[in-house]
Amino acid sequence: MERENRSQFPLVRMNFLLMCVAGIMIVGGFLLMTGAPSTETEFNPDVFSTRRIVVGPTIAFLGFLFMGFAIMWGGRKKRKTESEG
Repeated sequence: MERENRSQFPLVRMNFLLMCVAGIMIVGGFLLMTGAPSTETEFNPDVFSTRRIVVGPTIAFLGFLFMGFAIMWGGRKKRKTESEG
């Protein structure tokens, strides 16, 4: 059985590191959206805090965008030009 060359893999180590960072951003955004809910007997004004309706979703959305970037990131590949042979 022939072993594959690392250059043949579609994703490299840097892709996985960037995806890990993006995953942490996504989880962090969702954690920022959590908190105590309002109940039938008591209203919790923290439901409408800036952290829960602006900051958390923004960080999660940027994490999803960064995940797409991390998957498509190609890195610095050395390409042979036709003149080099």
